[in-house]
Amino acid sequence: MSQYAILVYPSANRVYTDSSPKLLRAELAVFGAAGIAEISEISETRIGGVGYLTFTTAEPLTEADVARLSNLSALYALFEVTGELLRPLVVHRADRLDSDLLTIQKYPGKTNELFTKLLLNVTLLTAGRDFTEPLDLLDPLCGRGTTLNQAMMYGFHGTGFDVDGKDFDAYEMFIKTWLRNKRIKHTAETGALRRNKVRLGRRLEIEYGLTNEQYKAGDTRRLAVYNCDTLTTDELLRANSVDLIVTDAPYGVQHGSHRETTLSRSPSDLLAAAVPVWSRVLRQGGALGISWNTYVTKREELAAILTRAGLEVREGGPFEEFEHRVDQSIVRDLLVARKP
Repeated sequence: MSQYAILVYPSANRVYTDSSPKLLRAELAVFGAAGIAEISEISETRIGGVGYLTFTTAEPLTEADVARLSNLSALYALFEVTGELLRPLVVHRADRLDSDLLTIQKYPGKTNELFTKLLLNVTLLTAGRDFTEPLDLLDPLCGRGTTLNQAMMYGFHGTGFDVDGKDFDAYEMFIKTWLRNKRIKHTAETGALRRNKVRLGRRLEIEYGLTNEQYKAGDTRRLAVYNCDTLTTDELLRANSVDLIVTDAPYGVQHGSHRETTLSRSPSDLLAAAVPVWSRVLRQGGALGISWNTYVTKREELAAILTRAGLEVREGGPFEEFEHRVDQSIVRDLLVARKP
């Protein structure tokens, strides 16, 4: 047996810092369930007065294991425990761009970027995919793009939908400025979004290279943001065209849809209408991950919505250990489901 210790990332958000060890413990268990090493005995341990998350493996971690575990959302440093000593292991994160892509934006209501990474990781592992693949990710309720930015960090293609014009404008300004300041070669196009001569909203479409050499060689990534109703997702995207759907459900449906007046009060109604639409663009074997406020929608209710859309919800074990408090009015949880 080999033992390891993770130093947890010191998040700037105090409430999330308090929740980080618990969330990382559940996330690590999902990594183990996905076949990334035979992980057991996960526990919170104090070593030299500092809190760590420790775990054991049946065999020593391979370089490939360390590379995958390096992407744990709240992992700050990884050590092998040898007696009373900690031997640091070199982490190799899958990040392809500078981390300030995730941290520069500050605004009320922003989803913590560490939690966004956790949600994406759990969804990715549920789909059985790897961090280094150029996958297609959709956030159908993208707000100001935190999930899209994490997708860019991993080198994924990203598509987002949101009806809030101010959020669209803010993200357009941010991402264009960031790409220019980083001198990342790219093209950006904005304009009206129309289908069948009907104006649905606005669009931002960017093509960029992870390196200048890749851009010149035609090895590029796509980023598209549509300022329109999320219920038009299957009108604008091809069926079975995305690998992952990752989103933080709104606490008010104004963030998702203006199409149906019956959706005016309940985010549950929005999700009941939208999840089947989203499911149609998800590839077979792909996965959907969603976080939400449990005060607004019960876990059983959301699981039933996903099941009715033909998705297989992952339940039991670590998949039911992600609930945590955000503030007095929000207790957040996540669900992931796979399309068979």
